Amino acid sequence: MARTLGIDLGGTKIEGVVLEDDLSIVARKRIPTERERGYEHIVDRVVDMVRDVLPMIPDCRVVGIGTPGALTQDGTLKNSNTTCLNGRPLLADLERALGLPVRLENDANCFVLAEALAGAGRGYEVVFGVILGTGVGGGIVMRGQLWSGPQHIAGEWGHHAIDPEGPECYCGQRGCVETLLSGPALERAYREAGGAPASVREIADRAAAGEEIAARVLGGYLESFGRALANVISILDPSVVVLGGGLSNLDVLYDRGRAEVARRVFNDRLLTPIVKNRLGDSAGSLGAALLAAAASGEGGAG
Repeated sequence: MARTLGIDLGGTKIEGVVLEDDLSIVARKRIPTERERGYEHIVDRVVDMVRDVLPMIPDCRVVGIGTPGALTQDGTLKNSNTTCLNGRPLLADLERALGLPVRLENDANCFVLAEALAGAGRGYEVVFGVILGTGVGGGIVMRGQLWSGPQHIAGEWGHHAIDPEGPECYCGQRGCVETLLSGPALERAYREAGGAPASVREIADRAAAGEEIAARVLGGYLESFGRALANVISILDPSVVVLGGGLSNLDVLYDRGRAEVARRVFNDRLLTPIVKNRLGDSAGSLGAALLAAAASGEGGAG
């Protein structure tokens, strides 16, 4: 494939990558999303990012963009935790502003596609990709092909409820996985338990150092992780689970977290590998670039 452009529209940052035909990154740029400034500002930020790198891709035919949420049949976005995007014609507005076709896909789908084709999921038949970050998402790649489903919600494990008495979610349910396993959820649970404001990493470090509040809150987090992921594995039985997002850097997920999954999965033992991503936080933009390549007729990833 020729050079392609992928954009990851995240809750806190927008990343653009120019991908060479050998999957190497020619250029990478990041800017803050500034989602608190609203929908139109986010569109402008994406457009500015694309225009800045387009001179490096003179024959660009399609721009791949990963975003939280999914497209509805009427062309508007739904299910985004960047809520100002919901109900808005993001695809049409971006195509109009850029003068180029856009392949818009859920950000977790972009992540799992990149990891399945070029990362930790390479060589596995069915890959379930997990995002644990500002939000919680997931995606499925089967035999090298992204499966998003007829309603474009395949893999959205972040919005199955595991605690009907749990926190309210923007989707209208209570106790969704996202309200319990996102980074902000863990930080909030620690504060509500009496801990001083701290980042996810600081909470994990305090738990490892023996702080009682941090250990208790992290233990609850791991129980929820085990219950939620065991549900997915019992239904989908993927060949591998690849963890991404900021919380995937917590080593405790791969030992104590895995043990919590094993306690609950519908089998006498857990055979599914649960592994850390290999492509880092650029996997979303890499997956978007792969989708752009497929839409240009130069790849088979979509």
